Amino acid sequence: MTAAGAPPPIHVWFALLPGSLALDWAGPAEALRCANAQLAETGRPERFVLHFTAPEAALASSVGVQLAGLEPLPEALPVPSWVVLVGVAGPRIDVAGAPAAALLHWLRGLRLRQGQLELVTVCAGSVLAAHAGLLAGRRATTHHQHLAELAQTEPRCDVVANRVFVADGALWSSAGVSTGLDLVLQRIAETCGPAVAAQVAQTLVLALRRGPDDPQISPFMAHRNHLHAAVHRVQDAVAQAPQADWSVPAMAEVAHSSPLHLTRLFLEHAEIAPLEWLRRIRLARAEALLQAGRSVTRAAEEAGFASDTQLRRAWRHFGRPGTPAGRSR
Repeated sequence: MTAAGAPPPIHVWFALLPGSLALDWAGPAEALRCANAQLAETGRPERFVLHFTAPEAALASSVGVQLAGLEPLPEALPVPSWVVLVGVAGPRIDVAGAPAAALLHWLRGLRLRQGQLELVTVCAGSVLAAHAGLLAGRRATTHHQHLAELAQTEPRCDVVANRVFVADGALWSSAGVSTGLDLVLQRIAETCGPAVAAQVAQTLVLALRRGPDDPQISPFMAHRNHLHAAVHRVQDAVAQAPQADWSVPAMAEVAHSSPLHLTRLFLEHAEIAPLEWLRRIRLARAEALLQAGRSVTRAAEEAGFASDTQLRRAWRHFGRPGTPAGRSR
């Protein structure tokens, strides 16, 4: 742990090759930068340290922009670290050149371990991982144009189609290009909290996507695929303190509007009533507290419910399985 009991920062290594797809690495890097900025605004330490590393000190990206000052491939990685592999321009991943050979040699020396050294692949970056032998016995996805190539490169990999991203222990893989942002937002939510991830999505004006088999979007991040500043302002305030004494008039003060107008704005832009959204947020907070070992009464209080009875009603209303008491065991 670092000073004041904060967890150590996560070192994120974008391992690049000549022709690396710019959006594959720039989008996730920008999301992580925004997460750091959101944390800093609330007085919390930044969570991510970004590195851009390559076999060569300079290279041209997929759009011709020259990248210089790249760090050499590190001999050792601090704990915790994420290594991010991205796609390169072209119909197939060419690993015949000297830079690719150097990168694959480095990758083969990695020993993935959840929470310590994890691998994130964006688009056809999973094919590079397969060439390095990192996907044997794992589940992964990639851009739909590279699914067959991935299966051919590593027959022992369970290649999953029609997914936005796939999580398998220390391996996280996403489909084509922009889905890297969906994956990184999920990682930000797990690492920094869903409220921070929701603010990052708002900053990037990003509509979150999920397929039927993808992990569900956190209630903190749902109903935020809109552009209305006042509604976002209310959602940010509630997400940061769901236990506060919120009512529609209290939310309206944050939005600088009347309660009736705020309700109309929520229904139009967030497609949910303010109090219904508040109950979802409080229930999600209570679930997290129960998972952390809180009693039902304590979880209800800290999440903003008036009583554990109110929590149980919300639990049934939103179709949660079992009971809160069963979840806390």
